[in-house]
Amino acid sequence: MGIKQISVFLENNSGRLAEVTKCLAEAKINLRAISIADTADFGILRIIVDKQAEAVKTLNAAGFTTRETDVLAVEISDTPGALAAVIELFRETKVNIEYLYASLEGSQGKAVVLFKLNDPDAGLKIIRESGVTLLEQF
Repeated sequence: MGIKQISVFLENNSGRLAEVTKCLAEAKINLRAISIADTADFGILRIIVDKQAEAVKTLNAAGFTTRETDVLAVEISDTPGALAAVIELFRETKVNIEYLYASLEGSQGKAVVLFKLNDPDAGLKIIRESGVTLLEQF
């Protein structure tokens, strides 16, 4: 199903994000998408990479706590209303979007949006039936 996202749990201290990105760079792992959310005490870095298993191994060896999660990556046209149409599909079928973020990676004139859904199987079915382009990798 979809794409594996890596969540990295970070203390909310200066330089922690730099440590993660340096660790990945030294291992020659390329970021495809990135998002970070924080609280007062910690942050959750969510990443999609080109070498997922290697990234998890590298980050864990460097002392970072990671978790893998399935997300749906959809390619939509880079036009007004394209994202709204996909979100409406989920609303109509009562599939809850827990969070989403976008990637700079995509075909010209297209955007890639990553969705974490409360019911990934239902979401996958909706995307496939709607004709929206589902990406298995990028």
